[in-house]
Amino acid sequence: MPADLFSNPALLLTLLFAAALAVHLLLELWLAARQLRHVVQHRGAVPPAFAGHVSLRAHQRAADYTVDAVRLGMLENTFSAVVLLGWTLLGGLDALNQALQAWLGQGFVQQLTLLLAFGVISGLLGLPWGLYKTFVIEQRHGFNRMTARLWLADGLRALLVAALLGVPLAAAVLWLMQVAGNSWWLWAWALWMGFNLLMMWLFPTVIAPLFNQFKPLEDEALKTRILALMDKSGFRAQGLFVMDGSRRSAHANAYFTGLGSAKRVVFFDTLLAKLNAGEIEAVLAHELGHFRNHHVTKRLLSFFVLSLAGFALLGWLLHQPWFFAGLGVMPSLLDAGGLAPVSANSALALILFSMLVSVFGGLLQPLWSQLSRKHEFEADAYAATHASGGDLAAALLKLYEDNASTLTPDPLYARFHYSHPPAAERLARLPGALGAQGHAGGGGAAAPAGA
Repeated sequence: MPADLFSNPALLLTLLFAAALAVHLLLELWLAARQLRHVVQHRGAVPPAFAGHVSLRAHQRAADYTVDAVRLGMLENTFSAVVLLGWTLLGGLDALNQALQAWLGQGFVQQLTLLLAFGVISGLLGLPWGLYKTFVIEQRHGFNRMTARLWLADGLRALLVAALLGVPLAAAVLWLMQVAGNSWWLWAWALWMGFNLLMMWLFPTVIAPLFNQFKPLEDEALKTRILALMDKSGFRAQGLFVMDGSRRSAHANAYFTGLGSAKRVVFFDTLLAKLNAGEIEAVLAHELGHFRNHHVTKRLLSFFVLSLAGFALLGWLLHQPWFFAGLGVMPSLLDAGGLAPVSANSALALILFSMLVSVFGGLLQPLWSQLSRKHEFEADAYAATHASGGDLAAALLKLYEDNASTLTPDPLYARFHYSHPPAAERLARLPGALGAQGHAGGGGAAAPAGA
C-alpha cells in the first residue's frame, strides 16, 4: 500500500470500506452457492445415519425449502450491498442530509428527522423481501398462515411500537451528543443499556401481547412435570403460557423471555400439538441448560462490553472529518476547518457507524456462530442429564421435520452461518438419538425452533 495513502485517511477508509463490502458480499454468495450445490446433490437420498427415521419425502421437502430460502438470501444480500453502497459512496445519505438541511436548516430537529427518514426509507426498501418470503416461499412450502390483513395489522402495530419507543430514544441520544460534551458516548451507552434492559423486562407483559395471545398452560399433568423440572434447575418464572403461534405460522417454538420477576416460559400451540409430554420436558430442559450455564448472562455481558467499545469508537470518529468524507458524506465544518458542534453531524455519525459495523462486523460472523453452537451443545448435555436424551432427540427430529431444515448442509456454510449445530453432529452427541424411536420425519442443520 503506497505510503502517501496513509496521509489521506478519507481515501483509505473509502478503499477499506469498499473492499470489505465486496469481500463480504462475494463470500456470502460463494458460501450460498456451496450450500445450494451440496443440498441439491444430496437431495435424492436420506443420509445413512437417519435412514429409518426420516422419510425421503420429508428429506426432499427440506431440501427444496432450503434451496428456495438460500436463493432468496443471495438476491437479498446483493440488493442490500447495492443499497449500502448507494447510501454511502454513491452519495445517497449525503443527498438526504442536504435536502433536509435545505428544508429544516441545521439543528436538532433536522438531525432527528434525518434518523427517522433513514429508518423509514430503509424499512420500505426491505419490505418487498419480507413480503416475498412470507407470501411466496413460506406459502409455497405450507408454513404461512398469515392473511394480508393480519400482516398489515402486524406491520402497523410494529410501526407504532417503534415510533413510541424508538423516537424518544433517538431524541435522547442526540440530546446527549449535544449537551454532554466529549463524554457523551459514555452517557449514551448507559442510556442504551438501560433501554435494552427495560425492553427485556417489558417485552413479555407489554409488547408481545400486542401481537399474540398468551393463555396459561391448562394441562395440569404437563404443568406439574415442568414446574418440577424448573424447581430442580433453580429457575423461577412468572408463569407458563401458550402462544397462538399457529395464527401466523406452522413452525413450532418454545422460549424463555423477560428479565427478573417478569420471566415467562412460552410454548407455541403448534409445539404442544406435535410433541408428547416427555419431549416437551426435554425441550424445556434444553432451554434451562442455557439458564444453568449462564449463556444469557454471558451474551448480555459481551453485548455490554462490545457496545461500550463501539460507543467509545464512535465518540472519537465523530470528531474526524475523514470519517464522514471517506464514507461519501460531507460533514458540517467550521470556517477554521474543524468540525462544527457535535449536534451538526450527530445523526450522520450514528447512521454511518451502523453501516460500518454491519460490514466489518459481518466478517466476524463465524466466531459468533461457533460460540452459539458451543452453547447449544452444552444445553443439550444439560437436557440429557436432567431429562431424557432420547426424548430430546425425538423432539429434535420432529422439529426438524416441522421446520423443513436440511439434513445435508454444506459444512463450510454451516460453520459460518449456523447458530445451532448441524443435525448429524447434534444428535450424535445425544444418548439413544438415532436408536429405535420410530419414524420421525425430515430435519435440518439449522436449529429447529425452540431448541
